[in-house]
Amino acid sequence: MVVLNKIYTRTGDKGDTSLGDMSRAPKHATRVSSYGTVDETNSILGLARLHAEGETDAALSRIQNDLFDLGADLARPNMAADSEAGYPVLRIIDAQVDRLETEIDAMTAVLEPLKSFILPGGSPLSAYLHHARTVARRAERIATELAAEENGDVNPAAIKYLNRLSDWLFCAARMANDDGRADVLWVPGANR
Repeated sequence: MVVLNKIYTRTGDKGDTSLGDMSRAPKHATRVSSYGTVDETNSILGLARLHAEGETDAALSRIQNDLFDLGADLARPNMAADSEAGYPVLRIIDAQVDRLETEIDAMTAVLEPLKSFILPGGSPLSAYLHHARTVARRAERIATELAAEENGDVNPAAIKYLNRLSDWLFCAARMANDDGRADVLWVPGANR
């Protein structure tokens, strides 16, 4: 359990921050950018949930919790030292990725087939989900950059989760537009 008695610590006043293993890193480090962008995605999902109901809201709640797991995962370098931590280290697991895939398949079975690229928009829920999708893609790009910088010291399931999440958000955005029937379609060259 996390207990925060004081919100500010002043430990980051010189531009560095504490990672999950208590080591320090510059606030502009790729690792910090990766989990910070995951947090940004999570914040947008909070806005999306203002417009969500029923199973969509429940699914977004599960994803928001997963994103905290993912942030904890990305905030902890040196996966080889996990067994020495003295406690179970929180990492994204394949079952979380599998759940997203199952939900994507269920949405795809209902959605109108794509006949054009679609523009972000339509309903407010769809617009927020598209926004979250683009930020999740940025988080994925940063996480893959981190993996390249640190010789693969990033949980492969974390990167898979981000990849599936953007697909999930795309499908959910279409579902929020009357199962794709109210999608805003791209018309190539429409304003020439």
